Amino acid sequence: MDPILLIVFLPLLAAIIGGLGNRALGNTAVKTLTTGALFLACGLSWPIFLGFVAGLSHEYTVSVLQWVQSGSLKFDWAFRVDTLTAIMLVVVTTVSALVHLYSWGYMDEDPDQPRFFAYLSLFTFAMLMLVTADNLVQMFFGWEGVGLASYLLIGFWFKKPSASAAAIKAFVVNRVGDLGFMLGIFGTFLVFNTVSIPEILVRAPAMAGSTIHFLGGEWDTMTILSILLFIGAMGKSAQLGLHTWLPDAMEGPTPVSALIHAATMVTAGVFMVCRLSPMFQTSPVAMDVVTYVGAATLLFAATIGTTQWDIKRVIAYSTCSQLGYMFVAAGVGAPGAAMFHLFTHAFFKALLFLGAGSVIHAMHHEQDMRFYGGLRKHIPLTFWAMMAGTLAITGVGIVDVVGLAGFYSKDSILEAAYASHSVAGSFGFWMGIIAALLTSFYSWRLMFLTFWGKPRWDQSEHVQRAVHDHHHGHGHAHGADGTAGYHPHESPLSMLIPLGLLSLGAVISGFLFHHEFISAGTGYFWQGSVTFSEELIHRMHGVPTWVKWAPFGVMITGLGIAWYGYIANPGFPAKFAGAIKPIYTFVYNKWFFDELYDRIFVRPGFWLGDKFWKLGDIGVIDRFGPNGSAWVVAQGSRLASKLQTGFLYSYALVMLLGLTAAITWVLVH
Repeated sequence: MDPILLIVFLPLLAAIIGGLGNRALGNTAVKTLTTGALFLACGLSWPIFLGFVAGLSHEYTVSVLQWVQSGSLKFDWAFRVDTLTAIMLVVVTTVSALVHLYSWGYMDEDPDQPRFFAYLSLFTFAMLMLVTADNLVQMFFGWEGVGLASYLLIGFWFKKPSASAAAIKAFVVNRVGDLGFMLGIFGTFLVFNTVSIPEILVRAPAMAGSTIHFLGGEWDTMTILSILLFIGAMGKSAQLGLHTWLPDAMEGPTPVSALIHAATMVTAGVFMVCRLSPMFQTSPVAMDVVTYVGAATLLFAATIGTTQWDIKRVIAYSTCSQLGYMFVAAGVGAPGAAMFHLFTHAFFKALLFLGAGSVIHAMHHEQDMRFYGGLRKHIPLTFWAMMAGTLAITGVGIVDVVGLAGFYSKDSILEAAYASHSVAGSFGFWMGIIAALLTSFYSWRLMFLTFWGKPRWDQSEHVQRAVHDHHHGHGHAHGADGTAGYHPHESPLSMLIPLGLLSLGAVISGFLFHHEFISAGTGYFWQGSVTFSEELIHRMHGVPTWVKWAPFGVMITGLGIAWYGYIANPGFPAKFAGAIKPIYTFVYNKWFFDELYDRIFVRPGFWLGDKFWKLGDIGVIDRFGPNGSAWVVAQGSRLASKLQTGFLYSYALVMLLGLTAAITWVLVH
């Protein structure tokens, strides 16, 4: 049996058994089954990836069954394994396996653990279907599957109104993007008469310059198809305009945030754009759209990250921002750099989310960083794990010597944007530099507020409640640091092991693989799975020295500002925010996108629904349908009841009249 079959179907099998068995099997059995299946899938994925790294593996396709045959539309259910697939297999299975293990500790007190683990495995299966797709319909199946699993996991605590609202919001916003994706798939089939990805990519360059009739006019074919497909990517990857669901998705349990909204599902859009890079590169307009949207998103999200107090929301906006970097790389024609950042980002962002989960676990589900402080002495292992993640995301490293994951992947994107010599590329480069400064600031702000300074736990309602329960359960406890007897505790081993392994990935993944992902002379690695310009890669290596050192300079600047504001002079941030209050309010309120959408879409939608309900449903359909029918029957019954007098002479009269009418009719005719 080919390993790819086990990799894809093991999570599905575990999800079905765990979900249907649920409490009949018990917590431990379901957790063991799902986690074991994921670690086995992960163990099978790494040799495939390393085979491509070493140049020993080659692209192949495994056909599972004939799926659809209708007229000219024919395609199998098949798994395509190439370099791009291998990268995603490693990312998805590794992060998912570690999240499963982490959830043993984090979800230990939850009464619904089997359902949670079944959902996690179902999500992993859907994501694997997406990345192994050999045709656009199969990719769409996985695309919608991760949307469904996301909805189930965000709303896992469905009794909590905010969680249910966040799940619905994620589902609805993604439907908007998915409409674009569906239209793109329909249009692609219309143009190429096939949904087979390899066939489409081979024939795409020949379609450059052709036109298609769309919305009453003639448009460039590949521009329309690429932009429609990119709208799907905007929804799934939370790009500016369709980003509003991602921060709200933090209502789900923290392991969900790490798995779906940091490492895997949100990168589906980036993967799709890279997979279809030959299509996008036939349209300079579409490439510019991808670049501009990515650049705008990475700056927009980074500004909001600097003002948030919820530890998970800071990291959520960071995810939006980092996805913007990936689209900038894809837009300037460097999909290799986009996939490299996707690869490294999976490690350090999952690490930051799970580290934040460990902090939240220690602080009795308190997520407001204003109530943290001084935690590095109490949860040192979590502190060092988050330190590794912070160093990785801020891009710590020495040019041409060594660095952490983000140093290699983010800097390669900035170099590609600069080397593209295009207006869009220059815009992407400068937005990326500014966002790198903001990334450094909000990342160190998070670290300083959480792990340094004086403890502020006594102001937290969550901690106070825990202390109160402790006092009443075990007698009064005396503690130091003004914390009313509370001592934060380090997380269990099941949570710390994933943090340790992800820390390793955050530290060394960039150093180990940057040559394969970026360097020009490595055709054996990509093997044509993405299309990029060798000339651009050569220009990347020849960018001016200041371009290479600029990310390092802004990283140090951001660290310095955060240190001054949150360690040296803690009163400064409040004064500065007061001095620029209108700007601060604008950014803190997320640029008022939610309020804007509420006015433009939500309220009119509710108003229209209310009118349709009252005038259409009640006023027309109910009035002339069920209610009208009931009225006619009631009136008829009332009339009929009057004819039923109960007197014999009345019935005799009716019979006589009827007989007379019948005889008359016969005589006349």
